[in-house]
Amino acid sequence: MLRKLIAPAALAALAATTLAAPAQAQVTRIKSNPNALILDGVKVAAGTDLYFLSGQLASPLDPAKGMSTNPDDFGDTKTQTISALNKIKAQLESQGYSIKDVIKLTLFLAADPKTGKMDFAGANAGFKEFFGSASNPDTVARSTFQVANLVAPQFLIEIEAIAAKKK
Repeated sequence: MLRKLIAPAALAALAATTLAAPAQAQVTRIKSNPNALILDGVKVAAGTDLYFLSGQLASPLDPAKGMSTNPDDFGDTKTQTISALNKIKAQLESQGYSIKDVIKLTLFLAADPKTGKMDFAGANAGFKEFFGSASNPDTVARSTFQVANLVAPQFLIEIEAIAAKKK
């Protein structure tokens, strides 16, 4: 008799616990080459909040100078990449996300006026300070495009981001 009462009670408790638990969002990072800098792709399961960030540009090295059209006031591609990613990080945190929630980046690179070509190595060097690092071993799916120009001549990189986290 006691078994007949305990079994349904246990099942009811298990069902209530299961129903009360929040949906488990899941991000699967797909990387066929363990040494690759970026992922092959990312799967995002149902029950996940996505946050799409608009393109971010670098801030001036000296904010007291204000906005300038001189590329030297913004640094090289690596410096601008770090600046843009710091802005993305701050925007994410203001919405309850972290840099570890980023699943996709799109980089738009313009030619450095000093070299006449895009600095892909500089962009990767800045990227490595945020992804695939000791503080954030995860990396992201990423696309990189060379563009003729960005919104103003002082900018060498613009970065868009998509982040995902549990609801």
